[in-house]
Amino acid sequence: MSKFTRDQKGFTLVELMITVVIVGVLAAVAVPIYQANVKRAKGSEADAALGTVRTALRVYYAENSAYPTKASYTRVDSISVDIASSDLNGTYFNIGDYKYISADGVSYTIRATGSGSQAGINRQMTQAGALSNF
Repeated sequence: MSKFTRDQKGFTLVELMITVVIVGVLAAVAVPIYQANVKRAKGSEADAALGTVRTALRVYYAENSAYPTKASYTRVDSISVDIASSDLNGTYFNIGDYKYISADGVSYTIRATGSGSQAGINRQMTQAGALSNF
């Protein structure tokens, strides 16, 4: 009795499956890009704190004509510069993540090493202010 009519509304199964595939491809591309941007944003916190340490070291150098000498990487809060722990305790990195080395008192490197959920975010700064990953 009833005949199929062509004026029915809706989507076919093929159209819905094509839409799901397109959304899946877009998500597969977007998620890694998003994760890379989150990692870079977390690293910028470390970069700002490294700049704070560099400023304190420049003040130390102006007063003492040399940087503190440490032969191996040492926690930044154990060297004799005026840095409050609150200056380096951030959302992703804390004061224990920052290390300092200067074998000669003329040049130095400061490192921020990510741990826990920040593992793999490793930034360093030289006395010239050059930032890089290590």
